[in-house]
Amino acid sequence: MPDEAAGRARWAGGPVKPYVEVLRLPGALGFSSAGFVARMPISMFGLGTVLLIAALTRRYGLAGVVAAAGSVGYAVAAPQFAKLTDRHGQRRVLRPQVMVFAAATVALMVLAEARAPLAAVVVSSLLAGATMPSMGPMVRARWSVLLAGTTRLHTAFSLESVADEIIFMVGPVVVAVLATDVYPAAGLAAALLLCLVGTVLFTAQRRTEPPPQPRAGGGSTAADGLTAMARAARRPRTAALVTLVAVYGLLGAMFAAIELSTVAFASEHGHKQLAGLVLGVYALGSAAGGLWYGSRHWRSPLPRRFAITLGLMTSGVAMFWWQPGFASLIPVIFVAGVAIAPTLITGYSLIDQLAPPERRTECMTWLSSAIGVGLAIGAPAAGRLIDLSGARAGYVFAAASGAAAFVACLAGLRRLGIPPAGTRAGPAPAALPICGQD
Repeated sequence: MPDEAAGRARWAGGPVKPYVEVLRLPGALGFSSAGFVARMPISMFGLGTVLLIAALTRRYGLAGVVAAAGSVGYAVAAPQFAKLTDRHGQRRVLRPQVMVFAAATVALMVLAEARAPLAAVVVSSLLAGATMPSMGPMVRARWSVLLAGTTRLHTAFSLESVADEIIFMVGPVVVAVLATDVYPAAGLAAALLLCLVGTVLFTAQRRTEPPPQPRAGGGSTAADGLTAMARAARRPRTAALVTLVAVYGLLGAMFAAIELSTVAFASEHGHKQLAGLVLGVYALGSAAGGLWYGSRHWRSPLPRRFAITLGLMTSGVAMFWWQPGFASLIPVIFVAGVAIAPTLITGYSLIDQLAPPERRTECMTWLSSAIGVGLAIGAPAAGRLIDLSGARAGYVFAAASGAAAFVACLAGLRRLGIPPAGTRAGPAPAALPICGQD
């Protein structure tokens, strides 16, 4: 196979060469960099909201309620907007969406500054979260079209996963500095500006935009028969998405618990100021793992890789609770972080291969939303345990969430298309309509 041979030759050029090659493709650097800017708010909006409300009211409980409203709005609405982009195109949906997001965010800042009733502030946060563009799946959808049928798609997904890690390392620091040293609303305003500018630049690049995929309407009797057959097979195929959503939701709870527990662990040891450094090391490990993973050519089936990387990641998290101090926690958390990006990359790659073109962005967004829901549920649960029993209890909760994610993965491997034991690793599974049909 010439394409396979060429792909192997490319992988032999060193760990950086695959990334350089994909970014040299026409339009790739433009949409990837614009998408990076546009999705910075995913790591800034919630923290910016908390810092704004807390600075004005001195009540972190109220700040948490307002921020949670935005998270819930995003988790519920993002897949619906993704469905619209699949059907009508990214530009037609994202531009009006980001304008509503901008108006709602401005309203949130104005209402908060004016000490408006809590209900009004919560509603504005809910609307802003619901209309914040989910740019990660949009960028990955463009890569899926640009690199369809090639061996380089997982390199592009690895690149985007590393970009996500950078966003979560840089975004919170920027928000904290702006909100505490400049003005309470400055962090939220920066998130708004980055989202607006990045989305406009992203949607201005038309040649790499995936073509709209309108849903087929009613047709002939034969078409109706095929639709009936598809509906009959819908349950096992939808189970693949259910498996991935469950795993990603549990991972979201795990990530939330790790973040809170690390802050508490640092406070208990008299080094609260080092909590950000430790979490940065965790993200650095993930970025390193993502770069390594994306620079290699893999022959094993995607579901098997997903299970292996997930198992390695959760095994590392299970070591956090008994660390005596920072001297041992930092190397352990770095090593555990190495498997994060490969796990998430493989999950998105599974969705890319299982989802039909007309539902690709929607299905990818369900994974992002699942992590958001897991974060929203895991944070208060872990926080309560930490209040009662300390940071180690939070780390135990993180380990339990990771173990549950691994069990859910193993239970659903057959639905994800893993070959029977003893069969030879072959090509990735064919596309399956796991998200159902309208």
